Amino acid sequence: RSRPRLKDRLFFGGDLGLQFGDVTYVNVAPTIGYKVTERFGVGVGPMYSYLKYTDYPVSFNSYGGRFFSQYKLLENILGYGEFGFLNSDVYDIVNDKVVRADIPSLLLGGAYVQELGANSSFNLMLLYNVIEDQYSYYQNPIIRLGFNAGF
Repeated sequence: RSRPRLKDRLFFGGDLGLQFGDVTYVNVAPTIGYKVTERFGVGVGPMYSYLKYTDYPVSFNSYGGRFFSQYKLLENILGYGEFGFLNSDVYDIVNDKVVRADIPSLLLGGAYVQELGANSSFNLMLLYNVIEDQYSYYQNPIIRLGFNAGF
């Protein structure tokens, strides 16, 4: 039996977030993954976020990366885990100024998968951040919409 080629084991996806109004929020987080088996995949991806509140004269830029794994439990259900690390502008309330901080996150949960075609899907994820860092961007529970092509 021949092994699948590397390009046949790769999958792509990620998520995009946009919000405008009193709060402007832009999030871009593409991913690339490798199918270890037909049901189990691992991957990586960069993350960038921009946040600005209309009532305050500061904006916040964050960048970092994430490592993830996902396992197809059922045809439309994924188990999911992600370790992420952001370097971000944060407000230091003690010193009353904006500083840079490293913010870790460990997201665990699952996803409902809606097939779009033979090889792509939308994912509705329900995640929980088990590392509750003081500057965390995430408020539990986390609901995320994502996209996969090739998994």
